[in-house]
Parts: sequence; structure tokens; C-alpha cells
Amino acid sequence: MTEQLDEVTIRVAAPQDADAIAQVHVRSWQEAYADIVPADHLAGLDAQDWGRRWKQHLERGPQDGVTTWIASANQRLVGFVSVGPSRDEDARRADREIYSIYLDPGIWGHGVARELMRTVISETGESTHLTLWVLADNDRARHFYRRHGFQADGVERYDEVGGAELLEVRYRRN
Repeated sequence: MTEQLDEVTIRVAAPQDADAIAQVHVRSWQEAYADIVPADHLAGLDAQDWGRRWKQHLERGPQDGVTTWIASANQRLVGFVSVGPSRDEDARRADREIYSIYLDPGIWGHGVARELMRTVISETGESTHLTLWVLADNDRARHFYRRHGFQADGVERYDEVGGAELLEVRYRRN
């Protein structure tokens, strides 16, 4: 059963958010990728380790050009999105890439991801070219991205995750 949400607030993440981001990151991976990523890999995800990495990343601040926004409701972090310069070889200087967007699985379908996406589009600018990579088998995410104006642009790659070669599809907006 999903929970009722109080008002959702979105703000830029700070180092003290690292552990909560990591908890959401791990839970989301374990739920969203259950039938895509090998089960032993998902079971072995360590939120404490991810929390340390998130803290290091957030302590670096904006000098790497990456911004992470968090969504909070019911007095806890329920989702996040990270955006930075596009890492694609064919990217132009002003292109931006959504590196990650994850929600606590208990609040999927409550509009939090929509609010995070609206924040990204508003903060980067309507005319900014945005890209992201999504696992080809992640139908839920692909549908969400299409609803927000992203389309697969024909570029694909394989990524090794937990010992499996998984196909990723690039989506582009504008």
C-alpha cells in the first residue's frame, strides 16, 4: 500500500542528505530493477557505502557542474534527481544530462517524479537539450520520460551491471 503524502517540497541537496538519498537510491534500484538486474547484485547493494559516496559528491559542491535536488514529504526525503553536463561524445557544450532520478518505491505514482522533472526543466531552461540513459527493459521509466517530452533518439549502449550486459537507450528532450 502506498502512503498519503503531505505537501512535497523540493530543494538543492546538501551533504547531510547523503544517507537519506542513499537509502532511497538503494530501495528504488531494488524495486525498479528487480526483473532486470541480477538479484544477487541488488541484494548486495549497501546503502552505507552509497551514503559515503553521496556525501563525498555533495561535499564537492557545484564545481563539477552537477546539481542534485531532493523531494521531501512527510518529514523525510522521498526522491531525488541529479543533472549535470552531458557526458555523451556528441553533446554540445550547453547540453545537460539527467544522471539519475529515483523515488522511494512507496510513493511511486504520487506525482513526486513529475515535480522533480518540472524542477529540472525549469532550472535548466525550456530550450536546453536534456538527455538521459534508461535501461531498455525499464518500461515504467521509459513511459514517464515520454510523458515529459523525451524521445528515444536511436543511440544505444550496453552497460555491465552486476555481471549482466544490459542495453541502455538514450532519450532526448528538445
